[in-house]
Amino acid sequence: MFKIVTVAILSFMGMFFISGCVQPDIDHGGQDWWNQRSADDVKVSDLDDNLTMSETMISEDGEARMARVEFPVAEYSRLPRKGRGTISGKIYINDLYGSPVYGAGTRLYLNPVTSYSEQWYEASYLGGNKMQKADGRLFNYLKFTAANSSGKFSFYGVPSGSYYLIGTVKCGTACGYENEKSIRIATKVNVYGNQIVDQDLTTIPE
Repeated sequence: MFKIVTVAILSFMGMFFISGCVQPDIDHGGQDWWNQRSADDVKVSDLDDNLTMSETMISEDGEARMARVEFPVAEYSRLPRKGRGTISGKIYINDLYGSPVYGAGTRLYLNPVTSYSEQWYEASYLGGNKMQKADGRLFNYLKFTAANSSGKFSFYGVPSGSYYLIGTVKCGTACGYENEKSIRIATKVNVYGNQIVDQDLTTIPE
């Protein structure tokens, strides 16, 4: 009887040990460009509204919006799919007292520079026009990550090219606003080959 119980215990421990050795899937922070193509993860609606530096991401229903150019399929199909570049930095703004306010935990995007994204940058981000909803195919070409508690972020495995680096910092009275606002920041960044680019994302609130 003792022998039977001992064998059973050893068998159970063996099964537990084997199952415990199976490594779980590890999130490498968005290093794989093409395996992160979920509409639930990449919210292209973030690019739909007026994302100028003084606007929140909330808009009124029924508001007239600027039409987007036709989605340039051929232009996007020519974009490289794999890369070895790295873009790292901090996202923050300086408040009215000159102290940094970091975008802790905020989502950041790399949006390839195309005629489609250039329209958004010129007409919406710089020009202040609210735009119609972005084409759903856009999310296939966005790379994203999140900043840590100190506003630090990194994109890995970035294909060579030019991108709009986009992120948001929340700030309220310290930045001169009556209520907390999401301040969107965007800038252009270039990366080639296995280049490591140090690019902070920052601005002065209006």
